Amino acid sequence: MKKFLNDPASFVDEMLEGIYKAHPAVTYTADDLRCLVTAKTKPGKVGIATGGGSGHLPTFLGFVGDGMLDGAAVGGVFQSPSAEQMYQVTKHIDQGAGVLYIYGNYTGDIINFDMAAELADLDGIVVKQVVGNDDVASSVVGEEHKRRGVAGIFFIYKAAGAAAAEGLSLDEVTRLADKARLRTRTMGVALSSCVVPEIGHATFSIGADEMEIGMGIHGEPGISRKKLAPADAVVDEMMERIFAETDYKQGDTVAVLMNGLGGTPLEELYIFFRRVSQLLEARGVTAKHVWIGEFATSMEMAGASISILHLDEELDRLVAAPANTPFFQHIAG
Repeated sequence: MKKFLNDPASFVDEMLEGIYKAHPAVTYTADDLRCLVTAKTKPGKVGIATGGGSGHLPTFLGFVGDGMLDGAAVGGVFQSPSAEQMYQVTKHIDQGAGVLYIYGNYTGDIINFDMAAELADLDGIVVKQVVGNDDVASSVVGEEHKRRGVAGIFFIYKAAGAAAAEGLSLDEVTRLADKARLRTRTMGVALSSCVVPEIGHATFSIGADEMEIGMGIHGEPGISRKKLAPADAVVDEMMERIFAETDYKQGDTVAVLMNGLGGTPLEELYIFFRRVSQLLEARGVTAKHVWIGEFATSMEMAGASISILHLDEELDRLVAAPANTPFFQHIAG
């Protein structure tokens, strides 16, 4: 293992200390570095909380700020945060209008978020939940409830955060977040493994001339492992899975998230997006909002994912709204 760290056991907390020093717009509550919250709250606004394992920066904690999230419970690398940590975040961000949880479809997260919601209920805090499940590779049509939540959760954050900033009710914020969930699809590909600091070696092996289509952000198996192909052919295979599940019509608009998994040069992501754009244009679909970069990583894994949000008038407005967080800034218009 070659990494810039001190004690592997301190990896997450030292990372968080660095974030708090660099970004005073976020802080922590309950005297726990792993209970990250916005440094300023707005009375009467719906609170939005997320959480999950470290190793995916900027997901999950990097999107806490104006126009997006209000708090995040931070777990160890690829580990769920505790129910108590989520509860403490919930108490801090509740401003009397209730709290929406948005997180990925992983067993540990589901159990702990459910427990946190029960604890919040005892305090009279109304909590609703939207669970991201955008990874088309992880289950078949008809069993979407089994799918993993991956980079497409960004669009749920964006829609819910903008809706809450508009002053909408908890029910409305939840409805719009769920609409974004239902209209988002993601497909990924990996070229290498990654190293969890406390383990100290690669979590799996993959040949130097191989790729895995559909691999999850923790190294979960994908659809197929095969020889590395030209970029256009890789994108064609990934987009075929997304197109198969979306009824695009001439004149439709989408938002595209071209996401790097931690070890992929930005140049390669733009080569990927070039082909994504060509395929959309061939169907008469316009990529109205585009983000390219690292949004949901897997430590230093080489690979990428494509997330497509099928827009309508409501989602277009929310995606276009301004936001300002330590790891994401967007100016309306």
